[in-house]
Parts: sequence; C-alpha cells; structure tokens
Amino acid sequence: MKLDTKVQDMKLAKGAKVSDVVKMMKQSGGFTAKKLATGVDILAEMQRRKDCVKFLSFPACIIATGTRGIIRDMVKERMFDVIITTCGMLDHDLARTRESYYHGEFEMDDAKLRDEGVNRLGNVLVPNESYGIVLESMMQPVLQELWDEGKRELSTKELAWEFGKRVGTEDSILYWAAKNEIPVYVPGITDGAFGYQVWQFAQDHKGFRIDLLKDEKELADIVFTAKNTGALMIGGGISKHHTIWWNQFRDGLDYAVYITTAVEHDGSLSGARIREAVSWGKVRKDAKFITVEGDATILLPIMMSAVKDAV
Repeated sequence: MKLDTKVQDMKLAKGAKVSDVVKMMKQSGGFTAKKLATGVDILAEMQRRKDCVKFLSFPACIIATGTRGIIRDMVKERMFDVIITTCGMLDHDLARTRESYYHGEFEMDDAKLRDEGVNRLGNVLVPNESYGIVLESMMQPVLQELWDEGKRELSTKELAWEFGKRVGTEDSILYWAAKNEIPVYVPGITDGAFGYQVWQFAQDHKGFRIDLLKDEKELADIVFTAKNTGALMIGGGISKHHTIWWNQFRDGLDYAVYITTAVEHDGSLSGARIREAVSWGKVRKDAKFITVEGDATILLPIMMSAVKDAV
C-alpha cells in the first residue's frame, strides 16, 4: 500500500466558517469526521449536476425537533426533487404550524407524563393538544373541502400538496413542497395520526380513498427516465428502503449519502450500510456513496451548511 496522504492536525481560527471546519475534517481524518466531509463532497456534486434527480428521505422524529427548519429550507431552496417520508412527518409538520412542542429529557417519569397528557418523543415533549387534538381540528375541515370539491381518490402526494396549499404558513415543509411542486410520497401513510384522520373521515364518506399505486406509478416514471439519481437518506425504515427500492430498477443510485445511528449487526434495514445496497443493485457498483454514523440533528446542519458554501 502506498502511503501518500498524511493526517493533518486541525487548526481552528477565530471566526472560521463551518465549511472551513469540514474541509479540515477531510484532511485530519478521525473516523466519522472524514465520513462527514466525504458526504458533503458527494452532496455538493449532486447539487451541481443538473441532470441528477435528487431524492430526500427521512423519518418523522427529526421533524419534532428544530432540525425541521433545515429540511424546510432544503425544500424551499429546491435542493431536492423528490421526498419520500413517513406519516409522522405530516403529523409533526402540520401540528407545529399551530401548536408548540417543548424541551424535555430522556430520563423522565413516563407514567406521570401519561397522567398529565404529555407524550415524550426522546427528549421532546408533545402535549396532547399539540398533536392528535390539533390535527383533528385541522384535517377534518380540509378533508371535507376535498370531498365537496368532488375529490374522492387521492395519492399521498396529492394529499400532501392539498394540505401544503392550505396550511397558511411558510414555516411548513408541506407548504414549500406544494409551492415548489416537489412530490412528497408516503408509502406508510396509515401509520400515524394523519393517516388515522383520513381513515376516520372515510368511515362517514364511503368511497374516499388513498391511491398508493398512483404514487408508485409516478416513482416508476421518475426513476426510469432519470439520467442520474442521487439520495440523501436520513435514518432508515420505510422511507430509506422505498428510495433504494425504486432506484434498483435503474440499476441503482449514482450518489448516496446515508446518516444513521443504527448498528448493522442485527441485519436491519436501518443498520445496513450503503455498501450492502450495492449487493442488491440498489446502489451502483461505481456510485459515489458513504454512510455517516451519527445523530442527524447534529450532522445535518453542519453538512448542509457546508454544501451550501460549496455550490
């Protein structure tokens, strides 16, 4: 092996920009720091390529945190072309346009919280009135509007856009997705409060349906016509898998950056590193890819700040 790249010590100057620190991470090595810097390089190249269809996938949990603002701005600035996410993203994005979530701690008396009508999401506290109650009051009138307009069958993308158009605030991810016509696909739409409200509405409005296969047809059209594809996948589960699943039909992603805290030794999809997706043809053998281990609420603001400076 040729030893030609030396480890360089980091030197922090007063007033250094985040992008400067990330560049030093690449030179310094240091385990995940180097992976973070490589991820920034891949994402920046994705952004510069106009012929690359860029996928963004993420789960609900981070939308309960201030990291929601990072993702909202990414959608506002059209940094990605396709969003694949979970039902809970819609829950938290809509609920937080009307009510607040609060700081808590990981170690709290959960039985006491239950008695007080407060739900704990990690170290974020979500009162009942900030979640299910407000979602019902927001959603049922909109669903009735859609029904009155003669809309009986909508895809998850169409539902997401309809709510984005009506949410009434630029703080919302859905607002910017609808405004910029960025499709939002939710393959697990019934797994959350949003899906439950749709189900509840359908009990009294027979014939109101969600057309999941329409979403899949659109995804098929996107991947089959794309010259290149890339993805930033934050966390695992159905949103990550749906992204790589569809891209396998074009022989895989050309670019892939995956942020995860999961371990791979239990064989889970969330823990699977990107190199495993190569074996399935979900990421190309010659693709530029990296798995960055760590908490997205720490990594994402740093990485996206550096990407913006790089493009």
